[in-house]
Amino acid sequence: MYEVFGSIASRAFRVLWALEELGVPYTLIHAKPHDPVLTAIYPAGKVPALKVDDQIITDSTAIMTYLADKHGALIVPAGTIERAQQDAITHAVIDEIDAVLWAGARHSFVLPEERRVPDVKPSLKWEFDRNIHRLADRITTPFAAGETFTITDILLTHCLNWAVGAKFEHTSDKMTAYAKEMRARDAFKRVRALE
Repeated sequence: MYEVFGSIASRAFRVLWALEELGVPYTLIHAKPHDPVLTAIYPAGKVPALKVDDQIITDSTAIMTYLADKHGALIVPAGTIERAQQDAITHAVIDEIDAVLWAGARHSFVLPEERRVPDVKPSLKWEFDRNIHRLADRITTPFAAGETFTITDILLTHCLNWAVGAKFEHTSDKMTAYAKEMRARDAFKRVRALE
């Protein structure tokens, strides 16, 4: 049984979605960053965290990769060109989409108020839209990283949803249609129902 620490209003949503897609049992331990229930097992207190056999795995992408590799689904086999291509799209989402959204969050509510620079947000929003279009141009298959649904789709769709809440708009009809299709998946709906 896996134990997931976090909430669906965080990157833990990604891990929960992966677990639902895999159809494996898990327990969600509701925890916000730096919650004592989390810092007791992981002093940095970041979410999500996954507890497996008294070991802690952190970072949503690392957790999803571990789960996908372990269960032989949602990922292309390691050591193949297809896996390298999947990893390239995954890292592009992390570097060019997730990182921009995270910078926006830091300057909205994460950093101490005196360290926030609200004037950076218009630049970040412009960069986000530009990066979404660049990524859309790279995706030439039905899913983000190939012909089948993978953890890359979970990561990208979560970022696209995060962008809506953060008011980071984009003008890519292709990405809007893609996100709508991914949100229609049963596993996505089951995680949403956890609210």
